[in-house]
Order: sequence, then structure tokens, then C-alpha cells
Amino acid sequence: MNIVKRQVPGPRSVELLAKSARFEPPCMSDQVPVVWDHAEDVWIYDVDGNKYLDFTSGVLVTNVGHSHPRHVDAIRRQAGRLMNCYSFPTPERVELSERLVGKLPQNLDRVFLLTTGAEATEAAIRIVKRYAGKHEILAFFGAFHGRTYGPMSVAGNANTRRKFGPAVPGGIFAPFAYCYRCVYDKTYPDCEFHCVKALDRIVESASSGDLGAVITEPYQGGAGFINPPQGWLKELEKWAVDRGLLLIVDEVQSSFGRTGKFLAIEWEDVHPQMVCIGKGIGSGMPASALAGESRIFDCMKPGEMSSTTGGNPLASAAALTVMDILEEQKLPDNARAMGAYLLHRLGELQLKFECIGDARGMGLALGMEIVENKKTKKPAASTAQSIILGAARYGLMTGRVGFYGNVIRVAPPLTIREQECDLAIAILDKVFSEI
Repeated sequence: MNIVKRQVPGPRSVELLAKSARFEPPCMSDQVPVVWDHAEDVWIYDVDGNKYLDFTSGVLVTNVGHSHPRHVDAIRRQAGRLMNCYSFPTPERVELSERLVGKLPQNLDRVFLLTTGAEATEAAIRIVKRYAGKHEILAFFGAFHGRTYGPMSVAGNANTRRKFGPAVPGGIFAPFAYCYRCVYDKTYPDCEFHCVKALDRIVESASSGDLGAVITEPYQGGAGFINPPQGWLKELEKWAVDRGLLLIVDEVQSSFGRTGKFLAIEWEDVHPQMVCIGKGIGSGMPASALAGESRIFDCMKPGEMSSTTGGNPLASAAALTVMDILEEQKLPDNARAMGAYLLHRLGELQLKFECIGDARGMGLALGMEIVENKKTKKPAASTAQSIILGAARYGLMTGRVGFYGNVIRVAPPLTIREQECDLAIAILDKVFSEI
């Protein structure tokens, strides 16, 4: 394969990055120093003309690929008709809600369309507190549910919460099923889901007796693509049901085919009372949704939770087209097949390089945990940063995430093909060999 090194950042990117540093706050970005110009399918082009294979999907957003012609055409046509109308119904919004309900577990019979993932989780938190009449929510270490105050308060991620003062009261935290770094020093499956069994003791010790709900991601994306073992989510659902607690599943990252099914909860036939959906729903257009049961939504008065741009006709038309593309091109099936292929190839790299402690994930939501060595498992964030910069210089755009900032994101658009996966692996092999 012809793998060519390029200057990163290029001169035009340097110029624009300097302007960004002057007029924009640094908190907006910690990505590879490249200024994107345009993108097509799985390819990104920067303002200097460099071409990159995209392993970010714009942070798990562009599931149908960048600038899909049908997606672009639907947005263009809708923009010429009607873009926003506050909370008045439109044909596009109503049809999208109907289509979504048809794809969800039967108990989820209502959809509240919003704009961002944080807005969806914020709404879920407020509504379940109202419905349950209880203010406490059990969440997990490493969780990321958004950057507004409600989601931040049930996020077990120090990068989200640090130095913002007191959070919204009611968040109770427990260890997630992070098998690579099990806090209980146990091994799956011999542990028999000890981390779920331990929840009773945690609640007994930390709750004021006002616990009403549990919130979790199917896999923890921001914490480093941490996938719990098969059966954990179903076990958590049973634990919640047995205690009369509502279950909220945050599928902002994992929905719209990302894991190989429309929703990740389908893998274990889980039936939460609320599901947060975002990112891939608009495939680049700001859109999100909160799906839930009628009985829970009915605790809110008409108009009490409206959204200025939520479910706007432009975003709704885009999302409807995304659903068409996913179904017609069978992109969840491709995510499942290419994800399995990529995970196998990442496993080969793991055997070859001492700094790859773990390669994990499901569908096209994968991660490589970078460590100083496999024995100590000590996180190596600086090495991870060198890897993503090195990969960019050879034409692969990725990023790093994780509780320790040491996990390489492997999350291309769902349209990726085997030859493009092979190119990415060849680039990573070269970069790891050099570093």
C-alpha cells in the first residue's frame, strides 16, 4: 500500500489554527491540529489538500458517511420549504416520530425530538424524577451523558465535573463493568457479575432512600469504549426491575446502527423505560431524541418540556433520510461485519506491540487501550497522543478518549469497506513500529 507522509498541520491549517487560538476558547477542541475543509463518505480533506481516512465519524456522528448525496439532497430540498417553526408539528417531525417508534422495543411508544445528546439526557433525568417522585439516580464511574448540569451530575468522569462546584444533588455512583481494569480484581465469567451484586451495598451506603432510576450507556464511549461482558446489561435491567427502579439507557453514541443493530439494547433484548438517542440520528445535522413509555411522559403537562429547535423540519427530514439509507444499504449489517474484521486486525496488532494493552468493542465502536506495558497496564496517554499525531501524518484521522486519555478511537462511518480497513491497519502498524 502506498502510504505517504505529509506535513501536519499544513501552512493553511497553521494560519487558521492561529486565528482560532486568537478568537476561540481552547476548551472547544483537543483534536489533531488539522482544519477540515470538506469530506466525502469515509474520507476527509483538509484546507491544505491532504486526504485522510476518517476513524472518528465526526465523533460517532456521520454514520451514513460524509455528505451522502441523498442526505445532502433531502436537507437542501427541506431548507427551501421550511427550516424551523418552534414546537408546532410538521409532517417531517410526525413521520420521524412514527418511524422511530416502529424501530424501538414495544414498550417505548412515544418519542420527544430534541437537538443534542445532552438535551436528551437532560430531559430524561428531569422526567424520571418527576414521574418517580424521587430525586436520586444511580450512575456509573466513567459515564459520560453530556456537558450540561443535569447530565454532568450523573457522569462519573472527572473531566466533565472537575472544578464546576456542586453538582445537581442525587447522583450515586458505582463501578462500571470495566473488565480490563476490574476494581474488584475479579475475572469474567467467574465473577458472576459481582459488580451488579455489589450495587445493593453501594445503594444502602450512599442513598438517602430516595432512589428512583438507573442510567447507563450500553458501552462507555467517553471512558474509552469500555464494553461490559455479554449479559451485564440484562443483569442490570433485572436488578432495576426487582427494586422498582426506572432504567434509562443512553444510546446517544451507540444508536443508529453503530454496534451492528439499530440500538445496542437489541443485542440483549433489554427493555428500558427511556432511551436517549443522538449523534447518528442526524448524521451531521444536530438532532436527538428521547424515547420513552407513555405513562412516564404523561407526568408532564402540555408544552412543559418544549424545545426551540427540537424536531425542527430540517433535522427531521435529514433523520428520515438517514433511516432510509441505513435500511436500504444495510449499514448496521456492514457495521457488524467490518467491526468484526477490524477487531480481528486490531487483535493482530495487540499481539505484535507491547503498548497495546487491550483491543475491544462492538460493531464500529472500537478502541485500543495504550499502556506502558501489558504486565503493569499503566496508562500511557502521551504515547496515545503520539500515535494519533503519527497516524494523521500518514493519512488516518483518529483521536484519543478514555478515563486516562489513553484509548485510541476506532469508529469509522458505517460505509467503510474491507480495503479501507486494511489501509488503516497498515498505517497503524507503521506508526506503532516507529513509536
